[in-house]
Amino acid sequence: MNRLIMVSAVFILAAGPAGAAGKAVSCAGMAMLGGAQLVCSHVDANAPAQFCTYSWSLHSMENGQQTVEGSFMLPPGAKNVTVYQGSGFDSAYSNPIVLCRGRKDHG
Repeated sequence: MNRLIMVSAVFILAAGPAGAAGKAVSCAGMAMLGGAQLVCSHVDANAPAQFCTYSWSLHSMENGQQTVEGSFMLPPGAKNVTVYQGSGFDSAYSNPIVLCRGRKDHG
C-alpha cells in the first residue's frame, strides 16, 4: 500500500484538481495497483472550514462496479488529507465528485 501512496502522490501532483470541490478545496483521486485514494487540500486561507461530501464510482478487481461515498470537514490550512482510502479496485469509472460548502464555527 505504501507504493500506492507514493505513486498516487505523483499522479495527484501532476493531474491537478479533480471533481467539483469548489474554490476553497482542491481534490484528486487515483485508483490503481489494487487500491484507491482520494486526497484533498484547503487552498484558500480566507475561506472558513469546508464541509464536503464525495461520491466516486470505482471498478473492483472482481470486475464489478462500486460507488463509495462519504463526507469530511476540512479546516483552513489542511494539506494533502486522505479523505478516502480503500483496496480491491484496479481503476475508476469516473473522477471523484466532491462538493463543499463553507461552514463558520459558532462559538
